Amino acid sequence: MTNSSTAPTLSKAPLRVAVLTGSVREGRFGPVVTDWFLRFTAERGDLELDPIDLAEHPLPEVVSPEPHPEAAPVTTRLAAADAFVVITPEYNHSFPAPLKNAIDLHYTQWQAKPVGFVSYGGMGGGLRAVEQLRLVFAELHAVTMRDTVSFHRAWENFAEDGSLLRPDLPEGAAKGMLDQLTWWGRTLRAGRAVSPYAAA
Repeated sequence: MTNSSTAPTLSKAPLRVAVLTGSVREGRFGPVVTDWFLRFTAERGDLELDPIDLAEHPLPEVVSPEPHPEAAPVTTRLAAADAFVVITPEYNHSFPAPLKNAIDLHYTQWQAKPVGFVSYGGMGGGLRAVEQLRLVFAELHAVTMRDTVSFHRAWENFAEDGSLLRPDLPEGAAKGMLDQLTWWGRTLRAGRAVSPYAAA
């Protein structure tokens, strides 16, 4: 529980946002999208970003609900986060298996925290993957943001240097999603400080 002197300090502290790149497939487009998102978001002074690329952090397969020592470096970073942004492609109308594995390896780390989405793909822009992720995170007592960022035919949206060819719509969508994430992140962080979340 916080006291009156701690609460103002907490409210002014930057929001810690873990940014997960969910695809590990060879030749993936995910790092292009992630790099753009990190550059765009870094312009805000109220967020502290922690990029976690699952391709760089191979995790064990889920075999039990017990803690997995091999996952400890990622587990620690997820636990320290106040909010999350998941960057995902759409594979066969869903999201990548390594992303599901990373989610399932953890439980309390997601609870009472907000989750935003940046998706990419073909004509669907990864939106079907996002809709399925909403159900998964709801089961984990996380709050998903209503607004998302999606790139339809993603490879046609970026120049060779990774910049956006038509930035207005994606940047506007990202700002809206981040504004929601920040409000929820600060509100839920304050709530957890006053009364630790207990799942039913």
